[in-house]
Amino acid sequence: MLGYLWARLCGLDSPVRLRRAETTRRVLSLELNKDRDVERIHENGINTLDIEPVEGRYMLSGGADGVIVLYDLINLSKTPSYTCKAVCKVGKSHPDVHKYSVETVQWYPRDTGIFTSSSFDKTLKIWDTNSLQLAEVFHFDGTVYSHHMSPLATKHTLIAVGTKNPKVQLCDLKSGSSTHILQGHRGEVLAVSWSPRYDYVLATASADSKVKLWDVRRAKSCLITLDQHNGEKSKSSSEAANTAHNGRVNGLCFTSDGLHLLTVGTDDRMRLWNSASGENTLVNYGKVCNDSRKGLKFTVSVGCSPELVFVPYDSTIAVYTIHTGQKLNVLRGHYNNVDCCVFQPLFQELYSGSKDCNILAWVPALREPVPDEDSRKSGTQTHLHPAFEDAWSSSDEDS
Repeated sequence: MLGYLWARLCGLDSPVRLRRAETTRRVLSLELNKDRDVERIHENGINTLDIEPVEGRYMLSGGADGVIVLYDLINLSKTPSYTCKAVCKVGKSHPDVHKYSVETVQWYPRDTGIFTSSSFDKTLKIWDTNSLQLAEVFHFDGTVYSHHMSPLATKHTLIAVGTKNPKVQLCDLKSGSSTHILQGHRGEVLAVSWSPRYDYVLATASADSKVKLWDVRRAKSCLITLDQHNGEKSKSSSEAANTAHNGRVNGLCFTSDGLHLLTVGTDDRMRLWNSASGENTLVNYGKVCNDSRKGLKFTVSVGCSPELVFVPYDSTIAVYTIHTGQKLNVLRGHYNNVDCCVFQPLFQELYSGSKDCNILAWVPALREPVPDEDSRKSGTQTHLHPAFEDAWSSSDEDS
């Protein structure tokens, strides 16, 4: 790290490299924060979390009890040990509370004054954050598994919705109506995700084992149906051709640059795809245990090298390098299955929700102390994390 600071001071290197190096160090050292609690409000499991991207201060949670809670993550007590308090909630006494399990919550990408929620009660609701009142509600024929708003779109306000119906619904915030549908899946749509790179590109995952990429501007919207065999028919079964997984596909997540797409399925596999060509990159992550019957919410790092993905794995969270498939760490702390996790890029923190009704905070560990004279004489050395060593050579450190 001193090498980066010196190179930046001398004008030999870009500040971006220093920021990336420190961000990566922090993310690789994530551990359970025993001094920070998140107030326990939910009476049943927590299905979904989202942190607003404007300040990175407020977090939403949605639970199997139908309750939505808004938390303030800032330490207002100014003490080392503190609890992230619930600012407000849409509880069971609220007239517009969801009747059944809340599956997805999301902040409006550019304004904390609005947030959205969808539920097994067949509704998608748009909320005014300040008054905690409904601004709009969309009704569907089937159970709603997932919804998503584009993080960068400025020319449309479409919300993609995945339901028990194989048709993907597109709802327009401006008009308050369903604009059109995307037809192509043959099973319930378990996950949807807009590209963080292109305004009109959408990915959908279904119980029919397929993942599709769409351009919603086109009459024939489907761009690509992802094929795990890259066009080569499976020798064991011709039915496996043109499918992304050998089971239900219930999780989607684009990399932060939008160039790749990660998918998880009930075949206990995670796959990495080139989002432009639809090619399976064949990265092997090993067995990624996944027996969820609904959507699985996983997340990726931002600003790291190498890039990392955080995946709920039974009662733990597995941390993998995205482009090599190496499992770097397993975060343990929950007492029951983890259903969701969300990354906070401003402070390199991770929050996870579980069926144990708890939300846990994972934060970067403090730096290891500088070795004293005795440790220097004994030749004791502190080794960097192997992934960190791969990202920056010793020559960089010495410069």
